[in-house]
Amino acid sequence: MKPHVFRGTAAKLLLAVLSLVLLAGCANVPLESQPMVVPGERQGQSVGDVVPEPPPNIDPLSLVRAFVEATLKPGQNNAAARAYLDEQSRANWRPSRSLTIIQDTFGTVYDTAPPPDPGTQVVNVRGIDIGTLDQNSAFVPDYTSALLQVKVRKQANNQWRIVDPPADLYATQSDFSENYTPVPVSFYSESSATFVPDRRYVVAKPQSGLPGRVMDLLLSGPSASLAGAVKNLLGEPVEIDSNVKSLDDGTLVVPLTGLSGVPDDIRHLMAAQIVLSLQYVTSARIRILADGAPLVPNHPDWRRNDLPAYDAALSINVDLQGLMTVGGRIRSLSDGNPVAGPAGNGGYDVVSAAQSIDGKRLAVVERSGGAVRLRIGDLGHDLALTTLGGSSLTRPTWRPGTGEVWTVVDGLSVGRMVLDPNGHWTALTVNATDLTQQGAITELRFSRDGARVAAVIKGELWVASVVVNGDSVSLREPRLLQPHDLEDVVDVDWVAQDGLVAVTKSPSQPVVRVTVDGQRIDAFNSSNLTPTVHGVTAAPNRPIVVADTSGLWTASELGEVWRPHSHTMKDADPFYPG
Repeated sequence: MKPHVFRGTAAKLLLAVLSLVLLAGCANVPLESQPMVVPGERQGQSVGDVVPEPPPNIDPLSLVRAFVEATLKPGQNNAAARAYLDEQSRANWRPSRSLTIIQDTFGTVYDTAPPPDPGTQVVNVRGIDIGTLDQNSAFVPDYTSALLQVKVRKQANNQWRIVDPPADLYATQSDFSENYTPVPVSFYSESSATFVPDRRYVVAKPQSGLPGRVMDLLLSGPSASLAGAVKNLLGEPVEIDSNVKSLDDGTLVVPLTGLSGVPDDIRHLMAAQIVLSLQYVTSARIRILADGAPLVPNHPDWRRNDLPAYDAALSINVDLQGLMTVGGRIRSLSDGNPVAGPAGNGGYDVVSAAQSIDGKRLAVVERSGGAVRLRIGDLGHDLALTTLGGSSLTRPTWRPGTGEVWTVVDGLSVGRMVLDPNGHWTALTVNATDLTQQGAITELRFSRDGARVAAVIKGELWVASVVVNGDSVSLREPRLLQPHDLEDVVDVDWVAQDGLVAVTKSPSQPVVRVTVDGQRIDAFNSSNLTPTVHGVTAAPNRPIVVADTSGLWTASELGEVWRPHSHTMKDADPFYPG
């Protein structure tokens, strides 16, 4: 049953009488509502609950505020927010699927232009737009002034109602966090032969519908931030044959159709894509069917531990404890000793370096006179001098699954070193215009799956996707993360496939964790750190290591106090393989 939002005639007459009585004691409406922090609503309504009318004699400013606060309240067809509209708008309002998320602190103020008549007011919502949930349920970061004008008009019963509701929905950050749950939906990367999480947001209630909503996102494909960087194995003509449902024994059934002729190896990858995505919303066995039969012959039911470790080749071997650059030489983080060869014995004046994921190779930025140049080779041996050099080179980063080494030359040209069949390193170009037009790049890091890069540009944190088209590689869809709360960034690394750790010059939050889409930022404990923190290295299932003015410190959790590294050295820059 749809929520009932209209009153009977008797109720309307009574409301009108009460309005006249109350209006007699109210000569004016307030000129502006005070900015305030709006707490997340405790959702007690169910879909069938009756939505009450607004309070009698609510003023236009409070009306618009209450309208925004009601956006995500449960109910069919945005019924709670629709209650603040006049009758015609209630019937005609068809908001888009986009949701604009604003800061909890916002105000409402009358527009400066004179109202067209005494019975009409234009109310401006004054606040900060932090991002948008787009048509694909992906968060797109933004940080601009919220520009929302709402026209309200006094009705025949002397009650103010909204007459031109916005085309998009608006909600506060707290209400969004309470009503939506993030789900890393998985898509396949052919370059690194692994799955890449695409962080999306689905309505949290009812919980029983979460698997179906996640499957809808899977079939619709990756978000714009990963378009071209990953492959959707469940794209057309694959469809959901009927509703995703749970059986009496708890098994979750995912019925698909449109898979005729799909080979078994692709079917296994499809099963993995589904299981990896649904693991965040169900702990049940997952029965995947194709036109009524098991998707993978003789394997109808799946759990997470049935899948192979697709990221095994991209994971750091437990024996590789990381390295550090100190005083122009490279030393081991495990014992503090210099590595073998000229990189460790002073043969090169090392500025920065990166170790390959398997630990066997080393890429070094070497200072030579007033310039720098790149060397690459086997760890412990002489490193071949490459053609890349300039006034500056960012610390090298190894592209997962390919053996390529990338660095940024003089801040604006992304160099890509590829080992040819003859064993020579060849420089190829990367189309990075979309990213470099934001400014000079001072740091560049590949994600552990190779589908994205993180970059520091003018002290700001950016993320872009890596799109491969034949032999050409491009950096696309650059996104600026947390521009208001994250400034003076000096270094960054990937703590997870969809999470970053950045260090800043800020003494109050020198180390922060940020989601890959910029929707959330959390500060690590700053105890024991001495500003300025200038370096960081991170990896899944590894302690984070940061470098400050006194040396190296480690921690694993946000609230954990930083501990001195067992082989700390002043002016050291740490790095894990990758």
